[in-house]
Amino acid sequence: MNKQLKVLFIGTYVPKECGIATFTSDLLNSVSGENNNVHCEVIALNDPSETYNYPEEVVFQIQRDRIEDYYRAADYINQSDIDIVCLQHEFGLFWGNAGDYIFSLISGINKPVISTMHTVIREPEPEYRIAIEKLIRYSQKLIVMSQTAVEMLKDVYKAPDDKIELIFHGVPDYPFNNCDKYKKRLNLKGTPLVLTFGLLSQNKGIESMLEALPEVVSQYPDLVYLILGATHPIIKKNFGETYRQYLQNKVSELGLEKNVVFHDKFVEKEELCNYILASDIYVSPYLSKEQIVSGALTYAIGMGKAIVSTPYWYAQEMLSDNRGLLVDFGDTEGFRKSLLHLIENPEECDNMRKKAYDFGRKMTWKNVGKQYNTVFIKALKNYGTYSTSNKFNFLPNQLPEVKLDYLKLLTDDVGIIQHTNLGVPARHHGYSTDDVGRALVALTQLIDSQKKAEELWKLITTYMSFLEHAQTDTGHFHNFMSYKREFLDEKGSEDTLGRAIYGLGHVVSCPYLSKNIRTLAHTLMSKARPEMEKLNYPRAKAYTICGLYEMLRAGVDADEFESVFNSRRDAIKSVDSLVSKDIFESIFINHANSLVDLYEANHKEDWDWFEPTVTYSNAKLSESLLLAYNYTKDRTYRNVGLATLDFLTEIQWKGDFFDIVGNQGWYSYSGKKPIFDQQPIEAGYLTQAYVSAYEILREKKYLELARYSFEYFLGRNRLKTVMYDYSTGAVCDGLNCDGMNYNQGAESVICFLMALSSLNKHFNNASSTMLQSSNEVNNETLQKRKSLLSVNHME
Repeated sequence: MNKQLKVLFIGTYVPKECGIATFTSDLLNSVSGENNNVHCEVIALNDPSETYNYPEEVVFQIQRDRIEDYYRAADYINQSDIDIVCLQHEFGLFWGNAGDYIFSLISGINKPVISTMHTVIREPEPEYRIAIEKLIRYSQKLIVMSQTAVEMLKDVYKAPDDKIELIFHGVPDYPFNNCDKYKKRLNLKGTPLVLTFGLLSQNKGIESMLEALPEVVSQYPDLVYLILGATHPIIKKNFGETYRQYLQNKVSELGLEKNVVFHDKFVEKEELCNYILASDIYVSPYLSKEQIVSGALTYAIGMGKAIVSTPYWYAQEMLSDNRGLLVDFGDTEGFRKSLLHLIENPEECDNMRKKAYDFGRKMTWKNVGKQYNTVFIKALKNYGTYSTSNKFNFLPNQLPEVKLDYLKLLTDDVGIIQHTNLGVPARHHGYSTDDVGRALVALTQLIDSQKKAEELWKLITTYMSFLEHAQTDTGHFHNFMSYKREFLDEKGSEDTLGRAIYGLGHVVSCPYLSKNIRTLAHTLMSKARPEMEKLNYPRAKAYTICGLYEMLRAGVDADEFESVFNSRRDAIKSVDSLVSKDIFESIFINHANSLVDLYEANHKEDWDWFEPTVTYSNAKLSESLLLAYNYTKDRTYRNVGLATLDFLTEIQWKGDFFDIVGNQGWYSYSGKKPIFDQQPIEAGYLTQAYVSAYEILREKKYLELARYSFEYFLGRNRLKTVMYDYSTGAVCDGLNCDGMNYNQGAESVICFLMALSSLNKHFNNASSTMLQSSNEVNNETLQKRKSLLSVNHME
C-alpha cells in the first residue's frame, strides 16, 4: 500500500473507564502498529457534562445526548481527508431510541463505514431490529467477534454474506506462565486464586459463585476469590453501590470474609493483565445467555487461564473443544463441582489452560490489527466513487404546480390564521400583519395576466382590507390581532412595518390589479412615510427597500392615482396627499446607504456580513442591496449585496444541500453555527435572493443555487425530509433536532409560494429537467469554505 490509509474510529475512548473505550484504544494501536502507512484518529463519545484530557489522536468529541454533535461530526468527516470510518457499535453508547442518534452521523457521510458490532440480539424488540437493519444498510462491512453473531446477522436480519467479517476480540500477547511471580508482584494470596473482573453490575451473577464457595473453602481454606472492578458508572449513578453492598452482606452471611476480596477500582490494561496472569482460575458467572462477546473472557482465554463460565453465547463458542467448563445459569452446585474438579485434577486443568492459550494466539492484537487492515483496504477498494447526485435522487424533475388550497384554508374573511395544530388552523393564535404583507408579495408575483388577477382578487382584497384596518393613526401597523378581531399591540415591530410596505409595494406596481386597490396601497404607503423614515433595524429597512423597489422600477408616481385619491379623500383619514416618487426614492437610497454603512462597520476578512451575528430573514438584506443596485446602478450596493449573499452560500451550502443557520442561538462570528431549529423562511428568502442576483447579473450559478435552495422544501436538506405536501400545498414549519416540525403555519407556506413564484419565471414546469450539480458553484464555494473551517467546524 503506497498511499497512507487514514482511519477514523468512532467510540468511547481512554481515559474513559469503559470496556469499549479500552477496546477502541487497543484496536487503534493494533491497526496503526501493524502498518506504518496507516494513520488513525478518533471521534470520542462523552456522557453529558463529561470532560476528559484525551490524547492527541482524538480530533472531535460528541456529547452523546446532543444530536447536533452527531451532525457536526458528519460535517467534519465529509470535509476531512479520512478514508475509512470504523464505528464501535453498542446500543448504549448512543442516545435516542435504541441508540438511533448515530444514524444522524453515518447516514450523512461520504466515506465507507466499517461497523464493529459489540452486541447482536437474537430476538430484538422492534426498535432494536430497526436499528440493526439501519446499521446493516449504512455499513460497508460488519465486523463481529463470534460465529454465533455471524449466523444471527444472516438468519435474523438477512444481512448479506459479503458484508459480514468475523474477527475475534483482541488479546495482549503474553507467554504461557505459572502464576506465582505475578501473585508476588501484586502481593496477592490464594491457593488457588480465583478471579472475576469487569465493571460490577447485577448481570454479573457473582452471588452464584459466592454461594458455591463455603463447601469448597472448607476443603481448601487458602482459596481466595478476588472480585476486581469498579461498579459500572451507569449503575452507580442510578442505584449507587446497592449491588456491591448486597454481595458484601452475602460474604458476611456465608462466613467468607477471609476468602473473598473486593478490589473496587477500574484498572488500566497493564495492571489488569497482571491480575489475570496472577490468577489460577477465571470465573464468568453471567446470568443472561444474550452475551455475544466478552472482553473479560477473551483475555482469560488468551492468557491461558482455567475457566468456569455460564453458557452465554460467546462462552459456548469460545470454550468448546474442552477449553473451559460450562455451568448452567445460577447453578451454585455446578460452580462448586467445577471448582473442585479443577483444583483436584491439576493435569487436566493444565491441559485445558494450554488449549485455551493455543486458541488465543489467533486473537492477539497483532493478528487482529492485520485482519482489520485487510478489511479496510477491501472495503475502500469496493466503495464506489461518491456522487452527490445520488444522495438526493428522490427530487422531482419539475417544479411543483402552484397550489393555493392551503393558503385559502388559512384565510377567512378577516385575514390569515397565523399558526396551525398539525395542519388544522389554530384560531387562538389569531392573525398577523407579517403574514398578510408577505402573502401579498407571493400573490402579486403569481399574477401574469388579467385572468390570474381575477382569480386572486378575493384573497388580495381580504389582505388589503386587513392592512387598511391594521394601520395606526401614525402610519405604523398593528401586528397581532386575536380571533375576536381585537388588536393585541399598540403597534408592531419595525419589521412589521417593513413587511407591510413590502406587500403594498408589490400591489402598487401590479398592472393587472384594479386602479382602486392600487390607489389604496399607495395611500397606505404614503401614510406610513414618516414611520419609514425613522426605521433603525436593518431587516425593516431591507423589507422597505424591496417594497419601494417594486414601485420605483415600475415608474409608479402619485399622479397616477390622484384622481381616485381625491374622489375618496373623505374616506381616507389622516392622509393629506399621496407621497411623490422622489420622496420614496430618497427613503429607498437612505436605507440602502445605511445597510452599506452597517456592512462596513461589521465585516471582517472572513466574515462578510452586516452584523456580528447571522440571525433571521438573512437573504432579504443581501437581496435589498442587489435591488438597490439594479435601480441606481451604484456598484457599491452590488458589491455588498453579492459579498453578503455569497457569504450566506459559503456558510450554508454543503455541496449538495443547504444547511440553514438554525434559530437555536444564531450564528455569531467565531461561534458555533446552530444546526436546528431551521426555518423554511430562510430557504424561501435565499431562493428569492438568488433569482434576483441571476436577473441582475445573468450568472447561471445563481439560478442553480436558487433551484437548490428551493429544493430544501422538497427534501434537499440535512434530514433529507420532504417538507412540502403535494396534495394540500402545506409546508411544515421547520427542521428540529428530533425531526420535522409537522405544524404547518402561514409563514411557511407563504415563503414557499414566494420562492416558487420567483423561480417559475425562469423554469418551464412542463419541460424543465433537473439541473446538474454546478462545478462552478462547488469549486468557488469550496475554496472560501476552506478558509472558514476555523469558524464552521468549531460547531
